[in-house]
Amino acid sequence: MKPAKKITTASSKMKKGLERMPNRALLYGTGLHSSHMKRPFIGIASSFTDIIPGHTNMRTLERYIERGIENKNGTPFIFGVPGICDGIAMGHAGMKQSLPSRELIADIIESITSAHALDGLVLLTNCDKITPGMVMGALRLNIPTIVVTAGPMLGGHHGRKRLSLVRDTFEAVGRFKSGEMDESERKALETEACPSCGSCQGMYTANTMACLVEAMGMSLPHCAATPAVFNRKTRIAYESGQKIVNLVEKDVKSRNIVNKKSLENAIMADMALGGSTNSVLHLMAIAHEAKVKLDLSDFHRISEQTFHLANLRPGGEHFMEDLNNAGGIPAILQRLFEKLQDNPTVSGKKIKQIAQEAIIYDNDVIRSMHNPYHKKGGIAILYGNLAEDGCVIKQSAVEPDTMKFTGFAHVFNSEEEAMHAILGKKIKKGEVVVIRYEGPSGGPGMREMLSPTSAIVGMGLHKSVALITDGRFSGGTRGPCVGHISPEAAAGGLLAYLKNGDVITIDIKKQRIAVKLSDKEIEQRKKKIKVLPPKAKTGYLSRYSKMVTSASTGAVFKD
Repeated sequence: MKPAKKITTASSKMKKGLERMPNRALLYGTGLHSSHMKRPFIGIASSFTDIIPGHTNMRTLERYIERGIENKNGTPFIFGVPGICDGIAMGHAGMKQSLPSRELIADIIESITSAHALDGLVLLTNCDKITPGMVMGALRLNIPTIVVTAGPMLGGHHGRKRLSLVRDTFEAVGRFKSGEMDESERKALETEACPSCGSCQGMYTANTMACLVEAMGMSLPHCAATPAVFNRKTRIAYESGQKIVNLVEKDVKSRNIVNKKSLENAIMADMALGGSTNSVLHLMAIAHEAKVKLDLSDFHRISEQTFHLANLRPGGEHFMEDLNNAGGIPAILQRLFEKLQDNPTVSGKKIKQIAQEAIIYDNDVIRSMHNPYHKKGGIAILYGNLAEDGCVIKQSAVEPDTMKFTGFAHVFNSEEEAMHAILGKKIKKGEVVVIRYEGPSGGPGMREMLSPTSAIVGMGLHKSVALITDGRFSGGTRGPCVGHISPEAAAGGLLAYLKNGDVITIDIKKQRIAVKLSDKEIEQRKKKIKVLPPKAKTGYLSRYSKMVTSASTGAVFKD
């Protein structure tokens, strides 16, 4: 083995000099060898947990990352980061904790790394808020960092029918309720929809963020789409361990990779993939920590200029394993080559080199610019009197005949109220379900409305009913569903003053959302109707409610 290189590192202030004798004594207490003291200290931030299927394979990946670090003469240290599974938290009060956990995770990365003067980070992550939270913390610190996402789940099967979590469990609730399936099929779907470890099989939020992190250059090529159970995933973990030592030696910091160019590349990939609307929140929050100006207008501009080239569930029929077999994110980047902005990546290659070297194996899973699924990106930003600061819709998952929808408001002040009405068959064709007081501050926590949107689909109402909310949607939501309405109801947005029967129009092509009310009527309602007070009175959610900003700015904490 080659002798360790002498590197001036951040950890030197913690481990060198006579006065650091006690520090070294404690480090020796962990079982370190004296040679480890001469090497860069690398943190492996692992969100391993037994309760999230996307994270149960991380113990193996930790070992391979460690091996890679040791192989390149680094000293690895694993530390834990909490994880919340949005699917398990969905539909009840636990979901209020999901988005707020992103800020906790960023703070944990900052605290642990700073306290122990680590020289570099490998972020071992996978699910929805965990990936952006870790990246935010690393960017705040601006130290060498590489991301390893643990990989997507394989598709399930019931006979010859291919299964995925959202369509075959969340949407199946509505189908079972409406009598479209019997108990034996329901039970089979419940046990077979998630057949392996990994993040949920479609272009939902976890996989969207994994793909975008790779597209912005923070993961090695093919990391995002390689299934969790494939041995290529362990090789990527091993190589990531090697690469982080190289990044430390060359002093390549996280903000050398994540800049305006890489973020715009990520948005473009997002639009081509038809990614989750949550990506808007998370990319703006990542940009905030990277000291890059990014707002909703950037998403609108790039969406207008980008074709939708890959159509995975929920909008399409393909799965993440299909994307992997078709060439993964490098293949997507090759399709976007002419519009890509060249930029460094953690692999040591420029992003255009990765794109140029890619091979596209399936021209239907990853279509060409001459044969796109849609001629605009997967996400649209809407404005109007209902959303003066903007709102978001996944237009790639909307049927052509509902791209413009006008209906009568049916108003609810919580997800639970709406879900009770939907399953109670109280929602009628031609209605716009309004779920308010679920925003970042008002919820608090901006819950995902996957349960109600999936129930609407399962009951066959998704072509005749729309849903709007100041909350969020899972990447699994499909249909005319508008989220992130800003300003939210709790902040005095017009959403707070809607009544049953108000006429609402959603026009995706014109990027408009509005309620048919005169200015005089709106002013009268504002005098008569009181905005509801915050729901959380104690604990972290109460503090979060006071500190969080609007969804239109990424729902980050106030400076």
